[in-house]
Amino acid sequence: MRHFLLCAVLLPGMATAEIYRWTDANGQVHFGEAPQVGAVQIEVKPPVAQHDAAVAERQQRTERFFDARRQEQQQASEKAREQQAKTAQECQQLREQFAVLDHGGRYYKTDAQGEMQYYSDKEIDRARSQLKARLTQRCN
Repeated sequence: MRHFLLCAVLLPGMATAEIYRWTDANGQVHFGEAPQVGAVQIEVKPPVAQHDAAVAERQQRTERFFDARRQEQQQASEKAREQQAKTAQECQQLREQFAVLDHGGRYYKTDAQGEMQYYSDKEIDRARSQLKARLTQRCN
């Protein structure tokens, strides 16, 4: 683990290090990070990684997995937005019904013969409390 941390710390510095090449008096070639008399800076390019078929297939599988996850998340967020819009519409309707009942007046329903049957004060209070409970439960 220590070696891994050491490599992780040193690799960025090594990637930007300058490499010099020089030949000493005996004709021996040396390489180093510090410039010497007669040293020439050389450019070292990292090797290009070649992927075999197994690596390429694994990358494709990973991409397909993440694409599927992204699609699932988009569908879930669309469903949540639809549910929020539906709840907001329901809350608006409940508020409107409660405002009508809270306004006061005489309320009625029409029976099978087409005659008006007026609600009693108890029925109106019960409807008002039911609407308020639904508002509290659904829209709070």
